[in-house]
Amino acid sequence: MKVSKEYYDEIFEFRGQWDMPSACGLKIRRHGGKCYVIVTELYQDNPGTSVTYAGRQLAEQICAAKGLKIDEIVYIECAPDTNSKLSFYDEEYFAVDFAAASPAERYRRLAAEEIREILS
Repeated sequence: MKVSKEYYDEIFEFRGQWDMPSACGLKIRRHGGKCYVIVTELYQDNPGTSVTYAGRQLAEQICAAKGLKIDEIVYIECAPDTNSKLSFYDEEYFAVDFAAASPAERYRRLAAEEIREILS
């Protein structure tokens, strides 16, 4: 499953779980006074940890590399559309709140209109 380059501006290499070399797609957008960091799962082109399992560790590495402050970003995970017949691989975007009280509250699915506005 190849991920279309429309989902990212660059490939960001990071240290995943157990320092495993890993990679994700990365877009950084500023919109409405906020800085959005959008990480995209690369599936077969990621040799290591998925963006979801990397979580805050990945966000911290991106902030360090890009000169951002983690408490000043909106972190978004993208599961890209891979044109698969399986609905598991449909496009979805989730805003991640690392400070959430429980894992169930950590992810908020973004509506298509929300993500279009951020990316415009």
